[in-house]
Amino acid sequence: MPEINYLAVIAAAASSLAVGFAWYGVFGKAWMAHTGQPEEKLKSGNPAIIFGGAFVLALIQCYCLAMFFGPDMPVGETTFYGLLTGLGWVATALGVQYLFERRSLVFWLINGGYNVVTFTLFGLILGLWR
Repeated sequence: MPEINYLAVIAAAASSLAVGFAWYGVFGKAWMAHTGQPEEKLKSGNPAIIFGGAFVLALIQCYCLAMFFGPDMPVGETTFYGLLTGLGWVATALGVQYLFERRSLVFWLINGGYNVVTFTLFGLILGLWR
């Protein structure tokens, strides 16, 4: 089992919230238009549960990704593998679901793009901070 830098996992997970704030700050109106839910519903709920839950799930994502990285793996490689994870696994998995759900291409590009950027950043942070 590889050594895991837990501080790097926490920092990488926290970065997903920062990326989400920026990403959905830019694409938020288009994203809301494609959710199929009224804006009031999207603004409701307990922010501590929503953001806390998102952070816990990001911790799991980062920990699992870190398990694939060896101790001597160059940062360029960890970043590339983060990109491949976001693009090749997460975005494509969303794409399959969105096809069956009849979601729009724009909605997939917004959510898939967020995951590609986020997982690439995960790989970068986990590779830099060993």
